[in-house]
Amino acid sequence: MTPTEVLAYATENEVRQIDLRFTDIPGLSHHISYPISQLDEDSFTEGFGIDGSSIRGWAAINESDMLLIPDPSTAYIDPFREVPTMVMNGNVIDPLTKQHYERDPRWIAQKAERYLASTGLADTAYFGAEAEFFIFDNVSFDQTQNSGFYFIDAEEGRWNSGRRTDNLGYRPRVKEGYFPVPPTDHYMDLRSEMVEVMIACGLNVECHHHEVATGGQCEIDQKFDTLVKSADNMMLYKYVVRNVAYQYGKTVTFMPKPLYGDNGSGMHCHQSLWKTGHPLFAGDLYAGLSQMALYYIGGLLKHARALSAIIAPTTNSYKRLVPGYEAPVNLAYSRRNRSAAVRIPMYSASPKAKRVEFRPPDPSCNPYLAFAAMMMAGLDGVLNKVDPGESLDKDIYDLSPEEMKAVPSMPASLEEALDCLEEDHNFLLKGDVFTEDLIETFISYKRKHEADAVRLRPHPHEFSLYYDI
Repeated sequence: MTPTEVLAYATENEVRQIDLRFTDIPGLSHHISYPISQLDEDSFTEGFGIDGSSIRGWAAINESDMLLIPDPSTAYIDPFREVPTMVMNGNVIDPLTKQHYERDPRWIAQKAERYLASTGLADTAYFGAEAEFFIFDNVSFDQTQNSGFYFIDAEEGRWNSGRRTDNLGYRPRVKEGYFPVPPTDHYMDLRSEMVEVMIACGLNVECHHHEVATGGQCEIDQKFDTLVKSADNMMLYKYVVRNVAYQYGKTVTFMPKPLYGDNGSGMHCHQSLWKTGHPLFAGDLYAGLSQMALYYIGGLLKHARALSAIIAPTTNSYKRLVPGYEAPVNLAYSRRNRSAAVRIPMYSASPKAKRVEFRPPDPSCNPYLAFAAMMMAGLDGVLNKVDPGESLDKDIYDLSPEEMKAVPSMPASLEEALDCLEEDHNFLLKGDVFTEDLIETFISYKRKHEADAVRLRPHPHEFSLYYDI
């Protein structure tokens, strides 16, 4: 919609509040609301003032004034508010220079799209992300100087401690939760409600199902879209999933690995490049791919260890990225093989369906940064003709130790991933898509507030291992 159409849309829907949203560097959505009387056509150029000093990784207190410019193309009616409220994403602007704020993740994604067009290689990057999540009945956690704990309760868990402890007959076994029908799938109706709300908000949903893990692991798949739009959609997806679950008295987490000993949650990212409406990844080479697609895979694999800090950006991410739980630890590519970091789906022979699926990302990432970084890695592979090497069509977990040594792997920790990003990020700087300041800020924040914060605290399991040592 245009600004004029947004104002008409607000009148038609009797909107009384507008809610402007933006995203911080770690990927948490923030918002500020105004009476509808504050919105007019000038608002779409002059914006609304906000304080950026309290946003994680953003401005210092002496340079905190920011402008939030509504993007009219993102407007929708919030289905959860009692007072009729219209939501729009905002672009963050420096009020003095009138330039985009370089630490605004959405701007980085927008720059990535501009850079793609400037190369002449393609004009559109499509992303389709499959975010998994867990639905729990209750979660509690705390960390103090002399104590630390977490406790999860879920009606689907065979360890459930609630009112249904005596009825274990219809619950997914560990690692056996894929595609069961109700009543083993407890959340068919809840997911259906989530899907209905998503569609009402403008998302294009393809399917939904139970996932492999017990304890209420689910997946709802959206149709692919352009890079920025897909990132916008992922933020809305998370908002809807959390709020519908909350209305049902449940709680949702996008943590990659909340349960020990069962599968974690990934966010497999399907991606392809197009030009003037034509797909560029279809060809007559391996798995029906073009040479461009193979070079793109080469870029993803070459920079995967650096990408890991952005696409799997939490200490918890590396509880998921371990062998034995279908996690793509090893950096290889293959058709159909889900144990490879890059998979080429073979569902359709149509050139329009030809794409690559990058499997290491998880839903704890900031989608604006993650999609932009993956595309920049793939483009670097295309521009520099990076050979992805031989495909790996065997089950990776059946390889001999000698064969495994030849297959590079993802980092084993967030600390290692941040070191990799520090050493290898020039590909992100092309076209000023990412800046040195943004990367330094990201690494510094992650080290101080996450990697070191976890590393310095005793783990509960250490007491069982070492208390009597």
